[in-house]
Amino acid sequence: MIFGALNYKLLALGLFLVIAGFTAMYLENEVYGVISLYISPIVIMAGYVTVIFAIMMHSTKKDDATNEGVA
Repeated sequence: MIFGALNYKLLALGLFLVIAGFTAMYLENEVYGVISLYISPIVIMAGYVTVIFAIMMHSTKKDDATNEGVA
């Protein structure tokens, strides 16, 4: 697998945050509402940062197959 289990969990969390932020913005449906102006953009940006972090993060656990050939 390309990513580890933690990476996939973080990707799912980030995707959930992005979807939740856009959904909250849609449900409030006001231009000058508190949720639309302040809370939803912060949640959406946190989701994007989480997704980027999950993609860029390396797992610290090394596979035994890659270390067997090294002396």
